[in-house]
Amino acid sequence: MNFLKQHPFGVKAFFEKSTVLTFAVPKEELESFLPSYLTLDTFQNQWSFIAIAMVETTALRPAGFPSFMGNNFFLIGYRIFVRYKNKQGKNLRGLYILKSETDKKRLEYLGNIFTNYKYTTTDIQHTVDHNHTIISSKKSNFLVSIDQDKTAVAIPEYSPFFNWKEARRFAGPLPHTFSVDAEKKQVLIIRGLRQNWIPKPIHIKEYRFEFLRLLNLGNIRLASAFQISKIPYHWEKGRIEMWD
Repeated sequence: MNFLKQHPFGVKAFFEKSTVLTFAVPKEELESFLPSYLTLDTFQNQWSFIAIAMVETTALRPAGFPSFMGNNFFLIGYRIFVRYKNKQGKNLRGLYILKSETDKKRLEYLGNIFTNYKYTTTDIQHTVDHNHTIISSKKSNFLVSIDQDKTAVAIPEYSPFFNWKEARRFAGPLPHTFSVDAEKKQVLIIRGLRQNWIPKPIHIKEYRFEFLRLLNLGNIRLASAFQISKIPYHWEKGRIEMWD
């Protein structure tokens, strides 16, 4: 039944809000995390990146279904920014999935049938008090504290980026998501389509992620943080490339 994991149909959703923290890591520390056929998408040939996206979705459903048949979920994705050179020689930018979390057992079950996104279910608390937002989980041991009262947001202190224009190139989501079956020598390519994607820089007061700590990366730093709101999103049906 592995063919079901190949994203056999398109999926639509509406992003009420997406909060993305991007962490810079020296490329030598992330190279071992990638399967065959993928390479790191780097900045200045020195830094590679892990993005953590926390997304409030509504009406998530197979493409072609009406929105009232969709479901509402909170999604958290841990992704590495990568490149893939396809058989036509085109260099595609995208994301490689390390882990996905959701607040609903239903999405874990269905997500692990139809995708390779590696879903688990966790508790997720999301509180908003005036201009202060906290997203956290006791089970997964993460916390993000956002000060949204700042009108002029500075790049994080130790970021390799000099300005927000540079940072936006690694704000996500990128055009593609890749999964690799090295034994079968095949790459699954899923293209994402969205409209009016305008990331807004945000100020992170505090953060911790147990998942990042367990990766044992020696030199990891917050590179940027963005939010977007009210975005329709569409994942196309997966496409497989076979290699000899």
